[in-house]
Amino acid sequence: MRKTTMLGKIIGAAASVLLAIGAHADDVSGPAPNFTLKSRDGGTVSLEDFAGDVVLINFWATWCGPCRKEMPHLEALHQRYKNLGFTLLGINVEDDTRGVEKFLKETPVSFPVLLDPANEVSGLYRVVAMPTTVIIDRNGQMRYIHHGYQSGYEHQYQAQIRELLRE
Repeated sequence: MRKTTMLGKIIGAAASVLLAIGAHADDVSGPAPNFTLKSRDGGTVSLEDFAGDVVLINFWATWCGPCRKEMPHLEALHQRYKNLGFTLLGINVEDDTRGVEKFLKETPVSFPVLLDPANEVSGLYRVVAMPTTVIIDRNGQMRYIHHGYQSGYEHQYQAQIRELLRE
């Protein structure tokens, strides 16, 4: 039986509500909270390591169906824009990260996947749905937040990334 955190249950319930009413993107503002997390390879990664880049942060979990569907699209965005001053960070929010490696063997990605098992960073970003995607401009300001995922959202991400890369 899979162990689920209270935050995971809350996020799952919120995601169901968002899917029922239609997930959406909002403009946001303010500085993106800095963080340091352990990566899959055991190293650490900080948001400040990518100062000057447009950064897309995707909070996800293996138990989240929309997250699983979105992952190949995120990889395509990463491949397309990684040499243009764009960074994509996947942040897994599960307290038991064993499923992460299994999922990523089936659906490999080349962007950094960070582990937030205590949900500290997802708390900083007030994540209430899975997946949640935050796009940050080159000045470290949060500009867009997407709650949930439906097929086609990757086109919105791409338009927003391109806009921020041109600024």
